[in-house]
Amino acid sequence: MKNSVLKGILGAVAVAGVAVIAKKVIERKRFVKGIFNEYGIKEKSPFGLADKIREMDEEQYQELKGKFKKEFASKCCRKDNACEA
Repeated sequence: MKNSVLKGILGAVAVAGVAVIAKKVIERKRFVKGIFNEYGIKEKSPFGLADKIREMDEEQYQELKGKFKKEFASKCCRKDNACEA
C-alpha cells in the first residue's frame, strides 16, 4: 500500500516537473521568435541571427545582447542578489 502511494506521488511530481519545463521552453521559443520578427530576420536559424548580428552597429548589438541576457539569465544567482554557496 505505501509503495503504490509513493509511486503515485512521484508520478504526480514528475508530471508537474515536465509541465514546468514545457512552459519554460514555450516562453523562450516565443521570445526568440519575437526577436526574429523584431529585427526582420527571414532565415529562422542561428545562422540567420549571426548574419544579422554581423550587419548591426555596436548600439544595436548591445541592445540585442541585453535582451538575451535578461531573458536567459539564471534566476538563482544575481550580482545584486548574491547567493550563499
